[in-house]
Amino acid sequence: MLSLRSALAPRPSRALLDWTVTDLPPGVPTPDATRSTGADLRRGPLREGDRVQLTDPRGKLHTITLAAGTQFHTHRGYFTHDDIIGRPEGSVVRNTAGIEYLVLRPLLSDYVLSMPRGAAVVYPKDAGQIIAMADIYPGARVVEAGVGSGALTMSLLRAVGDGGSLYSIERREDFAAIARGNVELQFGGPHPAWQLSIGDLSDVLPTVAEPGTVDRVVLDMLAPWENLAAVATALAPGGVLIVYVATTTQLSRVAEELRLDGRYTEPTAWETMVRGWHLEGLAVRPEHRMIGHTGFLLTTRRMADGIDAPVRRRRPAKGNYPVDAAGDAGDRSEWTPEDLGERAISAKKVRRVRRDVGQGPSND
Repeated sequence: MLSLRSALAPRPSRALLDWTVTDLPPGVPTPDATRSTGADLRRGPLREGDRVQLTDPRGKLHTITLAAGTQFHTHRGYFTHDDIIGRPEGSVVRNTAGIEYLVLRPLLSDYVLSMPRGAAVVYPKDAGQIIAMADIYPGARVVEAGVGSGALTMSLLRAVGDGGSLYSIERREDFAAIARGNVELQFGGPHPAWQLSIGDLSDVLPTVAEPGTVDRVVLDMLAPWENLAAVATALAPGGVLIVYVATTTQLSRVAEELRLDGRYTEPTAWETMVRGWHLEGLAVRPEHRMIGHTGFLLTTRRMADGIDAPVRRRRPAKGNYPVDAAGDAGDRSEWTPEDLGERAISAKKVRRVRRDVGQGPSND
């Protein structure tokens, strides 16, 4: 029996059911997914040069790059890459000890967690929130500052597509090289929508974007409040600023600076935690381990020029704002990674990672 909702739902017309892409109006290009950069690497039989993910019976993952004549060894036997090349995804390969491995191309989330890295990466759970909550859409003009190892960059490029534009700005040349290598490995070469510059956001942004022409800005840096003026100039009215920070002190500081600036709407902040579940027969329970805190996200939107942001009706008590000995709120000195408890990244590790992604100093 039909429910009331289904009975009253409008029926699609026969013309709509028979619609095909050939019925598009004149001048509208026919959709073709194969034109998207990197799409051809995601389908078809497994080929030499493809990155594949192997899953053993215990769920342990191994990521390898297929090369003819090469062998994959563990302490429990081996198999040759030729046993995989030419087979479809979802195949199973057995090594000399009889152990079976499931073979699939890694998803972007898998690649991000296993790729060579210098700086810490933005986890897939946060990247997904950034794409959704900042409304990153195909064709959008996006600026990203703080590229790190390129994890978020790849998600942003997937979202804007070949018809959009992503301008990434990174202060460190070695991090930029690692990010470039990871992005090109993922997409099979340079992405047409991506430009990467080295320098400070406040210096680079005015040279690459006319005032009021940027749709979205993503900041992943130690002191994002230092760049709010430059971002406000570049953002179009209604444009979204989304900030990724690691600590509550950063979160508080950027929120208060946004309110003082006056060109942004009231900020909204949150964090996301992911808890997996164990699924085996009737033993369905939460996993013992989970991805807890990785960072905070804060969003706000650019107001129209000449329009003041509405005044908050409720203000916290004065004790909610730290005051130093001179009577000024907050410490205005420059923050360092050590202040936030971040581990220093050795120059030796950065050189090794650059070689791993094919972006060594001699290849720049």
